[in-house]
Amino acid sequence: MEVTFLGTGGAVPTIQRNTSSILLRREGERFLFDVGEGTQRQMMRFETGFGVSAIFLTHMHADHVLGLPGLLQTMEFNDRTDPLSIYVPAGTRGDIEELLDATATDPSYPLTIRNICPGDTALEHDEYTIQTFETDHRTRSIGYALVERDRKGRFDRERAEELGVPVGPKFRQLHQGTPVELDDGTVIDPEQVVGPPRPGRRVVYTGDTRPTASTESVATNADLLIHDAMFTHNRVERAQQTRHSTVREAAKLAVEADVERLALTHISSRYATDIEPLAESATDIFGSNAFFPDNGDSISIQYDDVRSKG
Repeated sequence: MEVTFLGTGGAVPTIQRNTSSILLRREGERFLFDVGEGTQRQMMRFETGFGVSAIFLTHMHADHVLGLPGLLQTMEFNDRTDPLSIYVPAGTRGDIEELLDATATDPSYPLTIRNICPGDTALEHDEYTIQTFETDHRTRSIGYALVERDRKGRFDRERAEELGVPVGPKFRQLHQGTPVELDDGTVIDPEQVVGPPRPGRRVVYTGDTRPTASTESVATNADLLIHDAMFTHNRVERAQQTRHSTVREAAKLAVEADVERLALTHISSRYATDIEPLAESATDIFGSNAFFPDNGDSISIQYDDVRSKG
């Protein structure tokens, strides 16, 4: 799994930071979260490709959606035929339809816009879900979490052989959870040779928001939390007025949720050339696993047991 930060700035783009957009790759699928102005150009610049499986919008503010018409039109020009679903906060489907209508965006490939409520499952897959959660902004808004299902425990081949299980199909049966009977009538249960389930990965993206209990809940033990961190804490009143978060607030939430890594985004243009005031607050509270991604930065999300071995 890999996350590419296409846009990490606030409402006003700067030379250093484009408006909001995050691309997540998982096993050949690409999910795009928010599509700020210029997103398709960022995708070209950082060579992510346009083969997006689904698009998820956190809210309808311009710095999160203005890149959508151009991207959809470019997909059309590139002869896309695969269906595409766009997930939006409940009650805003009409706003997106009006945006696309105003820009004469009417692609020939199947396009579906889906209203989704906080707490719903946007996508259901055998190996993962994409869930929604409540956020607190100045308009209808939601956050998204990609949550992988637990994986099978590790198969202990050495122990299986000690118990007399012959190499071959019975190994597979045991690993899939089915007891096997040996030639002498002995029954071997999966629990004897298969370890406990191993947790999947969890990536959480808030979009624009104040810190919320729902974010903390869904982000508990997350491998990566991508959180709004627009201001330093001396501007907390401004953050409260505009329904954004300060770096300190986001870092404290990440500590409470016990996340592995914290990516702080939606950085105000006032810090365009110097994020040091922001960085000091983040590392003081959360430590070295808090970071401010630049446009184009990509990070790999490894399984917990792989990380532990490393």
